[in-house]
Amino acid sequence: MRKRLLYLLSVLAVTIAGTVTVNMLNPAEAAADGCYTWNRTLREGMSGSDVTQLQIRVAGWVASGENLVLDGRFGPATARAVERFKDAYGLNSDGVAGTEMFEKIYALQDNDCTPIHFAYSEMDDNCGANNFNGGKVSAEAAKRNTLRMMWQLEAMRHKLGDRPMVVSISFRSESCNASVGGSPTSRHMYGQATDFSTRSGPTLCQMYHAAKTSGFEEILGPGYPGHNDHTHVANDPVRTWSAPNC
Repeated sequence: MRKRLLYLLSVLAVTIAGTVTVNMLNPAEAAADGCYTWNRTLREGMSGSDVTQLQIRVAGWVASGENLVLDGRFGPATARAVERFKDAYGLNSDGVAGTEMFEKIYALQDNDCTPIHFAYSEMDDNCGANNFNGGKVSAEAAKRNTLRMMWQLEAMRHKLGDRPMVVSISFRSESCNASVGGSPTSRHMYGQATDFSTRSGPTLCQMYHAAKTSGFEEILGPGYPGHNDHTHVANDPVRTWSAPNC
């Protein structure tokens, strides 16, 4: 009987140890939310794909007129964006992107890596096609561009008191863009532009001004031809900011 009891206890111990081992070997499954998990603390001077993933999520935390390059290098610009993010969410200012910051990012993102307040379904109307096909870039590239933009919009939304921002249009195919009279050089066809309607919580002018510190080069609003009923933000190689009525 004693031997039988000892045997059962040993089996139980092995089972428990095996469970612990499995959990230790799969930290990613327990750490995040199905999107992406950082496995090291990041600081200035480091580089890698994990830095790029960080840059995507802090792209909207820049100085006025600044645009963060997604180059996988944790340089001074990325460091400043990280500190602005941390300050905005009340995190410790310690000069690094570590566990505390990553936990906040995990809380802000869904399993498809989009920020919790914006979704691909808001961005891919495409004149009713509900996809990212037919633009100036591949559907995959348009979707990547849209993801970066959505994180900028998440930052912009937080700066505006986390009030809802209602998307009226985002991605357009070339044919969709032509059918609505869009510019032949519109960034909507690249997945790099979004328009917000007057149904948003913030005013059009409030969104116009918040976009200036959210990494957008093209910001158009009330007073600019054809923009009295919406605010347009875009990632564009050339800066154009205009909203005379703001």
